Amino acid sequence: MIRSGVVTFLFVCFAIATWSQNQVSVPAYNDLFLQDEVAVVRIIIDEDSLNTLLEQENWFENHEYPAQFIYTTSFSSDTVNNVGFRLRGNTSRNADKKSFKVSINSFIPGQKFLGVEKLNLNGEQNDVSMIRSRLNWKMIHHQEMLGSRSSSVKLYINDEYKGLYHNVEHVDEEFIEKRFPSSDGQLYKCHFGADLDYLGQNPDLYKESPWGQRTYELKTNEIQDDYAPLAKFIDVLNNTPINDLPCELEQVLNVEAFLKTAAYEILIGHWDGYLFNQNNYYLYYHPVEQRFYYISYDLDNTLGIDWVGINCATRPIYQWSNGNRPLYDRLMQVPKYKDRFTYYLNQHIQELVENGFMMDQANGIHSLITPDALEDTYRPLDFGYSEDDFLNALNSAWGEH
Repeated sequence: MIRSGVVTFLFVCFAIATWSQNQVSVPAYNDLFLQDEVAVVRIIIDEDSLNTLLEQENWFENHEYPAQFIYTTSFSSDTVNNVGFRLRGNTSRNADKKSFKVSINSFIPGQKFLGVEKLNLNGEQNDVSMIRSRLNWKMIHHQEMLGSRSSSVKLYINDEYKGLYHNVEHVDEEFIEKRFPSSDGQLYKCHFGADLDYLGQNPDLYKESPWGQRTYELKTNEIQDDYAPLAKFIDVLNNTPINDLPCELEQVLNVEAFLKTAAYEILIGHWDGYLFNQNNYYLYYHPVEQRFYYISYDLDNTLGIDWVGINCATRPIYQWSNGNRPLYDRLMQVPKYKDRFTYYLNQHIQELVENGFMMDQANGIHSLITPDALEDTYRPLDFGYSEDDFLNALNSAWGEH
């Protein structure tokens, strides 16, 4: 006879294991993320503020300057006053072609534009094709995974054309609200060093800030500053016996959604994310399900771009990590997870690559942006990319990429 408590435990495990990863909504593209045209973003800002913003000594400051934001498409033009404007990025702040953040709500709390409070305008100076990040977000959207919507825009600052930019949806409360039935949980931005290794049961141990910011940076519910769910998740991940891991882990993580995303990240050679570089991802704690969701981030160093001397095209898919990565390494020790990972990898290959869909989309985006990219005088400054380099980028490797 099986005791009722054991029956209940087994039922809970079965129920969790059979939940679809599509408890998450995939929001449609709207007028802020146009797929078939290049919108125009104009920033009007005091010249003294702009000069101060661009002074080298201020590149790594996050001070926001008041500005006017004008968004123009083929069918409308909208103006938002009193937005915050600043530089954004990490190493890209040293680039000649800067990346920028527009914060719609900085000076008028609650102000939004087309449903968002913040915009990330990325210069893509790192990518000779200027489409990698946008193409990846489009594939993630197509495969119904968690990720940002994005588009291409022409950026003008005080009537000077600053070039072609990638407009990427910011991961924040609005991002969560559009994808989850509850947005009240904790959103953690995971920076370099976020390997999900076990540090101890005390939640405060995961508030370490070795680089001047928390490795697991809490972006919502900051006042509560609650790291208990993260500590519990990491404890279960690292310390559960491998035979018990499926049932225990699926109570604190949507494993199916992670495996599907991990398969795509490996397919595109995303070495600057969690799997290789312990960097560039988010974790959202769903307070109703009481488990985490993994969210990809920063997908420009992919599809052959290699600044660290690895060959992602030949790296073994089941030993892809670089050092201790328990969320990947331990899952690959569980046969059913390894099988599901393999299933999703094959699914992405069949649905995106073998049928030509991904390359068709790449060609379409590249054709769409070509006139504006060639007019972008900032585009070649950082790496010396020529017009031919850009025009041939989908068919010819650049340097060792």
